[in-house]
Amino acid sequence: MALTFRLNGEDVRIADADPSATLLDWLREEKGLTGTKEGCNEGDCGACTVMVTDSRGAKALNACILFLPQLQGKSVRTVEGAAGPDGTLHPVQQAMVDHHGSQCGFCTPGFIMSMVTAHTNGATDFDDQLAGNLCRCTGYAPIIRAAEAAKGAPVPDWIAQDAPFLLPEKSRGEAAGRGAAPPSGKPEAAPPLCPASADELAELYAANPDATLVAGATDVGLWVTKQLRHLPQMIVLDGCADLKDIEVTDSTVRIGAMVDMNALRAAMQPLHPSFAEMLRRFASQQIRAAATVGGNIANGSPIGDTPPALIALNATVHLRKGDDRRELPLEDFFFDYGKQDRAPGEFVEAVSFPRQPDRLKVYKLSKRFDQDISAVLGAFNVTVEDGTITAARIAYGGMAGIPKRAANTEAALAGQPWAEASIQAAAAVLDQDFTPMSDMRASAVYRLETARNMLLRYFAERNGQPVSVLEVKP
Repeated sequence: MALTFRLNGEDVRIADADPSATLLDWLREEKGLTGTKEGCNEGDCGACTVMVTDSRGAKALNACILFLPQLQGKSVRTVEGAAGPDGTLHPVQQAMVDHHGSQCGFCTPGFIMSMVTAHTNGATDFDDQLAGNLCRCTGYAPIIRAAEAAKGAPVPDWIAQDAPFLLPEKSRGEAAGRGAAPPSGKPEAAPPLCPASADELAELYAANPDATLVAGATDVGLWVTKQLRHLPQMIVLDGCADLKDIEVTDSTVRIGAMVDMNALRAAMQPLHPSFAEMLRRFASQQIRAAATVGGNIANGSPIGDTPPALIALNATVHLRKGDDRRELPLEDFFFDYGKQDRAPGEFVEAVSFPRQPDRLKVYKLSKRFDQDISAVLGAFNVTVEDGTITAARIAYGGMAGIPKRAANTEAALAGQPWAEASIQAAAAVLDQDFTPMSDMRASAVYRLETARNMLLRYFAERNGQPVSVLEVKP
């Protein structure tokens, strides 16, 4: 495919881009820009972080799981482009020198680009901004000091100029060119299809139901880098701007399938702050900037973090195939492990839930606080009127092969007084709802016990007791 984007301030055009080539490999092998490092090659370590800017702003992204077609019409900055054309260091680079923020240096380019992006966006929550960057020798204290020291400096002109870069719209989701001649031994892939709207996506996907939909590629990227899978036909969704909107009305919240996790977190903060706080721990800044709501649902993972919270909010998933649309309760979308109620050529267009008073609490249990996969995630939404429980929606991830409601536990709560005895009695029947598995993250016994404890935590928090580990003081 023919591809055009801006790299470190200069326009580049790739006449025959391999659609499944990652930005990391292209930078290092084709451009000789080896400052962007390969560490884990799965989006965990942050050594490959680059800054990508489009009409919606600047994002720190993992180049190792970013396919070249996702860059169409965008601006990319690597560590080689962090400094100015005359060699003037970016404020965060100078601060890293001044505060001794680098030892072996392998992780430093990724840290620099995460810090450049945070500086560009005026973000100062550095513990969160840098949680996706792994360092094993310098230690984070001097790096955080460097970020703090640079935060007041103005954004350099050469960085600010990336923002207005826009290309003319592509025509009808068609990719020019025949695609790159693949490396020896690699099967040839068709040029990617790049729809510019949900309508174009519906038409293309109905005609190519076996194609792989690429949204944020935080999961699909690993199919290529880790599983070495061949993707003969890709449909890249980044151009579908109408799937990136969040609509909040007096009655409904509707979230487009291409909304990323950072945007979702910002939208949830005033509505359901516990949901937003859980999203702060959803992977890392780089992954949240790419991962989409639709992808987290359509993936069907039993440990996806957004479905339990959305199920507890009584969410509806909106599906589309061609011109046909249908909707169903989100909990009914998941059949079994790896199986969802989605036909070939059908895609998740949006998810919505009714506006409601904030009763939602979401608890994520993982071995690490930041950037880790949930062992158990519980979402609780209980309605209490005049001291009596009148309704309960409780959903868990990590407890079954799918995100699932705790139907028996909900029934045990209905009509009972809002009292600890009622909560204890309901928690006792949780084993009627789930038979969890044991794996490397947690044993079945531990999962069941912690799931019960989450329900007790919900009762305590609703009654005003401090329950967060962040509130524990020495």
